[in-house]
Amino acid sequence: MHVHHLAHFHGLPTYTFSPYTDPADLPDPGAVAWRFQVVEMAYEPDPLERAEACWARFAETVELEKVKALVFGCPWYGDDNAGLPEEPLISLNSRLTGLEAIFLGDLEDEEAMVSSIHLGDVAPLLEAFPGLRELALRGGEGLRFPVGGHDELRVLRVESGGLPPEAVRQIAAAELPSLERLELWLGDDHYGGGATVEDLLPLLSGKGKPALRHLGVQNSPIQDELAAALASAPVVPRLTSLSLSLGMLTDEGAEALLHGQPLTHLRELDLSHHFLSHAMMLRLWTELEPRGVRVDLTARQVDDGGNPEWGQEHGRYIAVSE
Repeated sequence: MHVHHLAHFHGLPTYTFSPYTDPADLPDPGAVAWRFQVVEMAYEPDPLERAEACWARFAETVELEKVKALVFGCPWYGDDNAGLPEEPLISLNSRLTGLEAIFLGDLEDEEAMVSSIHLGDVAPLLEAFPGLRELALRGGEGLRFPVGGHDELRVLRVESGGLPPEAVRQIAAAELPSLERLELWLGDDHYGGGATVEDLLPLLSGKGKPALRHLGVQNSPIQDELAAALASAPVVPRLTSLSLSLGMLTDEGAEALLHGQPLTHLRELDLSHHFLSHAMMLRLWTELEPRGVRVDLTARQVDDGGNPEWGQEHGRYIAVSE
């Protein structure tokens, strides 16, 4: 699975703030998600415009009070330019009064592997923008989420090839009373992941996130264990959709889901990119689809048995790792 630059974010089309654009030709500040992608990497040491100059020009030419969404790619992220754009962004929080959504790490595979996109501590960002409704992160290396609470956040999404277990525990324990959608790509322990079901227990218990309606625990090697935990998790009855996609789900995990608490209240169960047998796929469709649950079983994968000489017990894999 390949990751690509965002075409839309927060319900808005993305618009790259270009050094060529005449200020008179800029779109309405609130009609787009403003994207920053200044190429300033080692292979191009003399870009058309430095990141600092780009941000300063944006602040001078756009009515910041009307901006709703911001998307950051290079040079704020990647192997050569790691870290959050904290200083330039937080310094303008008094003017970005209408800001509702931030995406950090909008890089494609050719620019940086997902596992190598450094994120760092997002707590200062959330503290500076108490009205933020959506935060999306791509990466995971160095991610910290020491956030006790945030009253307005509705959507939290972390796309990662290896989400640090400490960050998973922090997100699971955070008090987010307005959060409606949470997606966590746990990733592989070879790329900084390794989270366990125990790390997610506060989340699975339903504590701290009373408004949660969509839960995605995705892109993980332990999808069977997660499915078994979700089969009796208190958070499930309040959900309208559940995703265990992008991972290594097998018949064992699907069996646990079918024998656990009822799932017929869900509108959607996303199990795409899985290792289920055809017989199990038919069971899922037969038992859930007639009761109004849309079951996504696309992208079926085949376990090739692995390579015992390399210590591989099976030939299963997650969708996004490096």
